Amino acid sequence: MNFPGLKEDCETLLSRFQATDSVRYEEFLAIWKDMQFSKIFVGGMRTLERNAFTGEAFSIACLYFLPPYTFQIRVGALYLLYGLYSTQLCEPKRQIRISLKDWSEVQSFHQDLISANHLDAAYVFLQMRLKRAFHFTAMPKFLTFQIHKNTPNSSGREEFKDVQDRVSNLVTSDTLEEIQNIHEHYRKTKCLISADKSQPDKSLSLAKDDFVDGLKNFVTEHQLWKLEKRTPKTKSDEEKEATSQESEGSERARALARIKAKSYNSVTVAPKSRRHRQVQLVSANTDPTDSQKRKRPRSRKSRRKTSKEMEDSDSDDDYEVSSKKSQHPKSSRMPVISEEEMSSSGEEFLITKRKRTK
Repeated sequence: MNFPGLKEDCETLLSRFQATDSVRYEEFLAIWKDMQFSKIFVGGMRTLERNAFTGEAFSIACLYFLPPYTFQIRVGALYLLYGLYSTQLCEPKRQIRISLKDWSEVQSFHQDLISANHLDAAYVFLQMRLKRAFHFTAMPKFLTFQIHKNTPNSSGREEFKDVQDRVSNLVTSDTLEEIQNIHEHYRKTKCLISADKSQPDKSLSLAKDDFVDGLKNFVTEHQLWKLEKRTPKTKSDEEKEATSQESEGSERARALARIKAKSYNSVTVAPKSRRHRQVQLVSANTDPTDSQKRKRPRSRKSRRKTSKEMEDSDSDDDYEVSSKKSQHPKSSRMPVISEEEMSSSGEEFLITKRKRTK
């Protein structure tokens, strides 16, 4: 039977739990109560339909309880299975189908919970074991013959899947042992070729002697990093991270201040073409008003503008003079003679004339 909306509700609950970035049961319980997820079984369903609905809900939660999904999603699916099993209305209670090939993954997941100190999730799993909530089967679903059913695709969300650990897949214990054997054989061959049989020549040392040890240390560091990522963060760890981030920010601010101080205290020598624009060093103790009172050197652009304005003003003056001359053309050609000049010139003229008659 198909129950639309059931898978979407379960995925919404798991996505909200993933947003908390925690694996604590208190966080899941708060989301469960906020969504009122226990009322999912309440409805006008008959016994057969109720049993089918409960089995479908268990199969959807089991899909995210097994790999390849992230550790947090698998813990959320475990809490979801526990809540669905505890609030179901079937009488007797319907069990959760787990195939034998998947049970080994469930046991290893339980060991990871204990080693990572997630005691609340480990306690929930033990409670489900004590209540006999799991039904061990050969197949995860009913196997039917000669019946063709249009079963929907049972693939989960891509964002819930765990990123594949390529380091652990590539470097295993068998590969490390094989690399160690090849490295020893390579060293013995170099000793046979070199002059000193006990130690190879330095010219033949193309690979490092501690190559295998370095690879082992790298793999162990990667595994420790993964375990630290899974461990829950306490308040002291969060406070330490906050203080470290504040110290890093203050150190960065101090470094930037030192760089700025160095850049402002040093004046670069300008080239010959730009010496008229050279910057003068102003100390930090001087008042800003003194620097404002000082006149800035005039740039080429302003010089060109002033020269152009002067030329325009000269041309305007010439135009005014020429206009005045055009207005009084006679006064500019014929000079004005006063009466005194007329009298003096008349006497001189008479004297000169009388002298000539004598």
